[in-house]
Amino acid sequence: MLQVPFSPPDISDEEINEVVAALRSGWITTGPKTKELEKLIAEYCGNTSGRAVCLNSQTACAEMALRLLGVGEGDEVIVPVYTYTASASVVHHVGAKLVFVDVAKDSFHIDYDKLAAAITPATKVIIPVDLGGAPCDYDRIFEIVESKKHLFTPKNDIQKAMGRISVNSDAAHAFGATFKGKKVGSIADFSAFSFHAVKNFTTAEGGALTWNSIPGIDDEDIYKKLQLFSLHGQSKDALSKTKLGAWEYDIVAPYYKCNMTDIAAAMGLAQFRRYPQMLQRRKEIIERFDNALRPLGVLSLEHYCDGYQSSGHLYLTRIPGITYEQRNEIIIKMAEKGISCNVHYKPLPMHTAYKNLGFDIKDFPNAYKMFENEISLPLHTCLTDEQVEYVIKNYCECVKDV
Repeated sequence: MLQVPFSPPDISDEEINEVVAALRSGWITTGPKTKELEKLIAEYCGNTSGRAVCLNSQTACAEMALRLLGVGEGDEVIVPVYTYTASASVVHHVGAKLVFVDVAKDSFHIDYDKLAAAITPATKVIIPVDLGGAPCDYDRIFEIVESKKHLFTPKNDIQKAMGRISVNSDAAHAFGATFKGKKVGSIADFSAFSFHAVKNFTTAEGGALTWNSIPGIDDEDIYKKLQLFSLHGQSKDALSKTKLGAWEYDIVAPYYKCNMTDIAAAMGLAQFRRYPQMLQRRKEIIERFDNALRPLGVLSLEHYCDGYQSSGHLYLTRIPGITYEQRNEIIIKMAEKGISCNVHYKPLPMHTAYKNLGFDIKDFPNAYKMFENEISLPLHTCLTDEQVEYVIKNYCECVKDV
């Protein structure tokens, strides 16, 4: 019996050698490798600011973007209900009101009509989610934002310069994806990527924030503010302080601690060189899954179409007509064959934290219907052809037995 893990990190000798070089350099916290990775990410995404900031997680990136925008008490932030907690918890962290919106019928993406209806004069940010690496409809989102400009009241200089709701993409899954020919990371106002161990591109823990230029706002000022946010509000980073005689620094505000280390960035530099081939391998696996499973009536997330090209992060399937219990039985049967499957995602109102905030899954029926028969199959670049065929064979048998 083969063993097929769900999502192990794809680590080669290249990553190991880069990390060893970082360790031997004597510089292991934020330093030259982190700055090099930031530069590569900005060039890759093609965002108009030409900048990126690497932090210790996508969550930190998303939260710092909200803090940069001055979002807080009295403000509202709209988030799709079908996502992981990181999309929503950052709203709670800054003290704003979380506004959940259901997904569209038979879709993993937010219901755009309901999104438009949820906007109020208090709405400051929309956080769309590129679930599984498939970009949402950014054109539609920006059309909605433009149509609601008359409701918008800015709270700080950046909001005033924007003159509308900010679109802060949760692009945790979507590094390398494109929407109408443009890279995710260059479309939304702010885009937060995850480089966690289970992601396509990993630095073990980590993430990056990109943004597009805002007329009247200096991109270098945004970069410096994000650096202050990530390092306790310290006016000099550790690397600058090591220069002879340059110990003096100031704490400009009691900020946060969420910087990326050079050890993590070293992994990212090696991953970056390998990433085009990794994306291609994911596409090959997805096509094999689609060709085998769709004739059986299995529904799956659309990864590649005329409108967008996914990063191929998750292979989300749905078996029409099965119950919650049948779905769980299939996952158990696959596990008995050595195949680890998962569910993406349990809608947030089903979790204790969000129930305690007053949310009820009954108010989001489309999300529940997507959840109750969803099964995520293993999809990663450590899969061999033999393992891919083994997953297909056993999943097909499970589907036929339902």
